[in-house]
Amino acid sequence: MSASMTRMVRHAFRMMLGTFASRVLGLVREMLTAAFFGATRQLDAFYVAYTLANLSRQLLAEGALSASFVPVFTRTLEEEGRPAAHALARQALSVLLAVGTGVVLLGILASPLLVGVMAPGFSPEDRALAVTLTRWLFPFLLLVSVGALAMGVLNSLDSFFVPAVAPAASNLAFILCLLALYPNPTLWGMVGAVLLGGSCHMLLQWGWAARMGMPLLPAVPRRDNPELRRMMALFLPYAAGLSLNQLNPVISRMLGSFLEGGAISVLNYADRVLQLPLGLFVIAISQAVLPLLSRQKPEDREGFRDFLRDALRFNLFVVLPVSLGLLFFSREVVHLLFVRGAFGGWAWDATAKALALYGLGLPGMACTTVIMRALYARGLPRAALKVTGFTVAANLAAGAALMPFLSYAGLALGTSLAFSGAAWVGVRCLQRDLGYPLVLFEPRWALRQGGCCLVLGAGLFLFRTLWAYPLEAGAGLRAAWLGGAFLLALGLYGGVTWAAGSPEWGWLRGAARKDPPKEKGVE
Repeated sequence: MSASMTRMVRHAFRMMLGTFASRVLGLVREMLTAAFFGATRQLDAFYVAYTLANLSRQLLAEGALSASFVPVFTRTLEEEGRPAAHALARQALSVLLAVGTGVVLLGILASPLLVGVMAPGFSPEDRALAVTLTRWLFPFLLLVSVGALAMGVLNSLDSFFVPAVAPAASNLAFILCLLALYPNPTLWGMVGAVLLGGSCHMLLQWGWAARMGMPLLPAVPRRDNPELRRMMALFLPYAAGLSLNQLNPVISRMLGSFLEGGAISVLNYADRVLQLPLGLFVIAISQAVLPLLSRQKPEDREGFRDFLRDALRFNLFVVLPVSLGLLFFSREVVHLLFVRGAFGGWAWDATAKALALYGLGLPGMACTTVIMRALYARGLPRAALKVTGFTVAANLAAGAALMPFLSYAGLALGTSLAFSGAAWVGVRCLQRDLGYPLVLFEPRWALRQGGCCLVLGAGLFLFRTLWAYPLEAGAGLRAAWLGGAFLLALGLYGGVTWAAGSPEWGWLRGAARKDPPKEKGVE
């Protein structure tokens, strides 16, 4: 099992390296957007349209397509060889293109209804703008879907860096488009930037798959292909469940449309900052976990349980200090990244509050993401749907209850509470299927991890108290202050966890070796 964890950590690091460039460029993109547009109702309309068109990223790229395709493709590759796996991928591409085109056309026709549901508080003028933007942005869904299939192929072939770095091409294209339009950028220029970025995202992964001997060209689907039938049988329930999961951003924007102008925008800015640790750690680990979980023998329930438990602990080992950092330094992070141009004091304060409250839910989001991958690998679509349904219901209930008292901050807190509860529901579902308790928070591990986090929190508090953030200084000095806080956190947390004998350090050392050991039955 140690060899499996070492392999997972190694793949996760490759994902992290690729994702880092993408997330940094994503922050640069949001910094430029904030400077050019601030937080306005017109920008709210763009984000509503972009959210509707971007549903496939979670639904397909990080959801149903990976959940149904990767396990089947991986087993076909191992049991029947590359020609059979390649044929499966090509037939799956044909099905994806047909379904994706239909969804795009349906989305264009249904845009007025979708915008009306997502932003019922918009004025008629704002709603009309959002509808038009949505219609132009919907083809982005098809571009991301094809890229998602290529990502699944690459991940199954143990290629993680290029799929992780592909979104960087999308963000770079967006940034260059905005700069080309300076000093008069428009919302329509942003629409063109999104579509160009989606094309770059798709073509990079498609080209890399071809380079690895898996060119993804459409082929006529065969009805007698059992692997394709199995994939489709899994895809439909996973797509239903993950479509339900896409209601989470819709809920925030729907409820936010009843709040003051700019509320949706500040939630989006906070979410964009959160995407850096989410993509860098959470998504990277979960993407690395899925192929390895798919290779586990279905009858080895105890081995599956042990690997999943260790993966969740490693995930928490990484994200708990990040969550503490967001709680302590959200104002400073938002000030450094966004406060310039049209982004003023209210937007700064609102975005910082939302970011801190999103940070509270980061451990729950991390656990839920890995648990969902485990449910996919076990072929449990009903359990996955149950977890997703709980997340949506809890998010809606908590957001509606907290919004009258905390405004936009209540929506961020509601999201965090919902994902934390969903992790618990997912653990219960897996325990029933496996027949073994997960024992995630074994007392010795929990006390060690909790003590290390307490030491880290005390150190960050002292740093913030003794050395105030240089609010009026230049960007370089402010960045150096945050960099000092990051280095302190890294050194302090690394030191105390090493001294406490955290087993995660063993997996990290193994991943750093050139050729980590392979485990029979998992490779």
